[in-house]
Amino acid sequence: MKIRPLNNRVLIKRIEELSRTPGGLFLPDTAKEKPIEGEVLAVGEGRIDDAGKLVPMAVQVGDRIVFSKYSGTEIKLDGEEYLLMREDDILGIVEK
Repeated sequence: MKIRPLNNRVLIKRIEELSRTPGGLFLPDTAKEKPIEGEVLAVGEGRIDDAGKLVPMAVQVGDRIVFSKYSGTEIKLDGEEYLLMREDDILGIVEK
């Protein structure tokens, strides 16, 4: 199944953090926080400004981004969990 975000929305796959502490202890799933980093899988066309012009998206497919913990809507596609959020909820792009 494929999904194409509309307007200024972005489809994101969370990047899971390590489940081990620096000391080597394994963390159970209940002790882990939700990751705030993800990879952009699909983007919409952009948003329409007050003048009626299309403002293109600042993020592209493949970008690694940082977002706030509780932003976006969690969805399931083909058994995988994804986030669908507005571009405004993205805090930054991680440079390599």
